[in-house]
Amino acid sequence: MKWNLRWVAARRDIWRPSDLLGAFKTVGFTPSLSKVSALWSSKPISVRLEYLDRICAALGCTVADLMESEPVAAGDADQEQTGRVVGGPDESGQPVRPTPRRGRPRRSLPPN
Repeated sequence: MKWNLRWVAARRDIWRPSDLLGAFKTVGFTPSLSKVSALWSSKPISVRLEYLDRICAALGCTVADLMESEPVAAGDADQEQTGRVVGGPDESGQPVRPTPRRGRPRRSLPPN
């Protein structure tokens, strides 16, 4: 996902996190300046739906304006499909079993 908060804010002539904080206060959304700066400067890992709703209300936009889907690179998609799952079949059709780590005392394998 691409985070477009700065672009959406720029369309409303908001150029700094402190100005954005003022816009948030008009709709009753009062996050700390550090939280607003974090949203401003980088893509958040997670955002509450309630916060998204308030951000959109303050900026007069939609969630689709704030977040834009980015296509997954072809190399990433292939890597996900070739990953093995513990308990799933391997190339020979047998279930994959976890192996104990080297250099540590051996533990018993988890139950099936």
